[in-house]
Amino acid sequence: MKKLGLYLVEALEGYGVRHVFGIPGVHNLELYRGLAKGPIRHITGRHEQGLGFMADGYARLSGRPGVCFTITGPGLTNIATAMGQAYGDSIPLLVISSQNRRGEGGSGRGFLHELPDQRALASGVAAASFSVGSPAELPDALGRAFAIFAAGRPRPVYIDIPLDVLAMDATGLPLPPPPPPPPVPDTASLSAAAALLRGAKRPVVIAGGGAVRAAPELKELVERLDAPLVLSTNARGIMPAGHPLAVPLSPSLEPVRALIAAADAVLSVGSEFGPTDFDMYSVSDFPNPPGLVRIEIDSAQMTRSATPLVGLLGDATETLRALRGHDLGPKRHGDGAQRAARARTAGLAAVVAITPAFGRHIEVLDRIRDTLPTAVLVGDSTQLVYAGNLGFNAATPGSWFNSATGYGTLGYALPASTGASIAAPDRPVVCLVGDGGLQFSLSELAVLREADAWTALIIWNNHGYGEIKSSMIAVGVEPEGVDVEPPDFELIARAYRYPYKKITSVPALEAALAEFGRRRQVLVIEIPAADFT
Repeated sequence: MKKLGLYLVEALEGYGVRHVFGIPGVHNLELYRGLAKGPIRHITGRHEQGLGFMADGYARLSGRPGVCFTITGPGLTNIATAMGQAYGDSIPLLVISSQNRRGEGGSGRGFLHELPDQRALASGVAAASFSVGSPAELPDALGRAFAIFAAGRPRPVYIDIPLDVLAMDATGLPLPPPPPPPPVPDTASLSAAAALLRGAKRPVVIAGGGAVRAAPELKELVERLDAPLVLSTNARGIMPAGHPLAVPLSPSLEPVRALIAAADAVLSVGSEFGPTDFDMYSVSDFPNPPGLVRIEIDSAQMTRSATPLVGLLGDATETLRALRGHDLGPKRHGDGAQRAARARTAGLAAVVAITPAFGRHIEVLDRIRDTLPTAVLVGDSTQLVYAGNLGFNAATPGSWFNSATGYGTLGYALPASTGASIAAPDRPVVCLVGDGGLQFSLSELAVLREADAWTALIIWNNHGYGEIKSSMIAVGVEPEGVDVEPPDFELIARAYRYPYKKITSVPALEAALAEFGRRRQVLVIEIPAADFT
C-alpha cells in the first residue's frame, strides 16, 4: 500500500523539487512519509512565517517554486504573512498543509487546530487554493499549481489535505501532468509592437521583477534600441552598475518620471507598475507612459495601473526572443546614454533631497557590492534598504530583493537570506536588517548553521523603529512605541556560536566583508547607526 503522503513526495520529486521547508507536527506526519530516504532535502524552520520567507528567498534565487509543509490551523495562520509577501512580489510558493479529518474542519466542536475554513483563509493570499477530498483529486491540484508557476503569474498556491485522506491508499494513482510551456504572444501583436518600437526616436524601457530571468535578452534589445533602461526595485542588476543605459532609480522620482514622459515609445517588461515602487511616497499616481508596449504574463494585470497601446501576453524571456525575430530596424547610435546619464544625475540628487542620509546609505551599499561582487543582498524594511530601493544598483540580476515593496512585512530578511544561500550555495549572501525587524524572526538564526549558509548578517541598529520615529516627527505626532531597546547582539551571536563584529566605519565594514568573502562562514555584524561614519 502506498499512502497518499508518499505519493505526494514522489510527485514533488517528479516536478524537480529539491528542497522542502517545513516544521513536522503530529498533524502532518504523513507529509513526511518517505521524505528522509529521497533526494528532497528538508529544511526545518523555527516558525512557519520564517520557513515561508526562506522558501521565498529560495524561489527568487533558484527559479524553482519554494515548497512548504505546514500543519493544520496555526501552521497556516503563521505562514499567511509570508504568503502575503510572496503574493505581492509574484513569487512562486507551494504551501501544502494538513487539514482536520473530513467532517471535523469547521465543525465548531473544538477539534485540535480547527479553523472555520482553512481554504478560504488561504485563498486571500494565494493565486489558487485547493482542498483535496480524495486521493484522485491530488494529481489535478498539483498539476494546476505547477501550471501557474510555469505559465502564469507565479504567486502562492495552497493545497490542504485532510488527515484521513493523507493516510489513504494511492497505489496506481497516475503522476500529475507536466507543466505547460510558457505563453508567447500572437504574431500580429508582436508585429505591432515591433513597428511602434522601430519608429520611436526616444524609446525608454522599464523592467520589473518579471524580467529578471530575461536579462540577456533584455540587455540585447535595450542596446539595439539605444534606450535607457529604468530598473524598478526587483529588477536591479539586470543591467550592471556602470552601464551607460542603466537607470537604477525608483520611478517614484520626478527625474525618472520626466525621462519616461519625454519618450515617444515605452516598453515595459514584467512590471506591475505597483504604487509601492512607482509612487513610493504616495505623492501622485504614476502617469500612463506614452506609446506603451507592455509584456505581461497575467491578462488581468495587463491594463492595471497602466494601459498599453500594444499588449504582449506572454513570458518575458520567450516574448523578447520572439520580438527579436521581427523588424526592429538597425542598431541605433543616438542619445540614449545621454538621456540615461541626465536621469541618473538628477535622480540621485532627488534622493538626497528627500534626506541627505539616503545618499550616504547608497554609498555604503555600493561599497558592499564592490567588496563582494558575487553577493546576493537580501533586505528587510530598514533604512539602508529604503535608500537602496530608491537608487542602488546590484551587480547581477536577482541579487537585490527585500520586503520593503509590495506587502512590506518585517522579519523577512534573515530567513529569506537563508533560503537564498541554500539556492545559491557558492555565492555569499548579505542580510540587511534593522534591530527592530530582526526581532520578528530572531529564532531563525539557528537555521543558518543547519543549512551551511554563507551569510553576513548586517544589523543596522538605530535602537528601535527609527524610520517610523522619523515619520511620526515629520507629521507632528509625538513619538510613542518606537524607542524599543534591542537585545545585546554580541551575546545573541555568542549563543548561536557565530563570530560577531561591531563596526563603526565604512573601511572597517569593507575589511570585515572582504575577510568574510574569503571563506564560507556566518558572520554577525552590528552597525550602531548613530556612530557609523
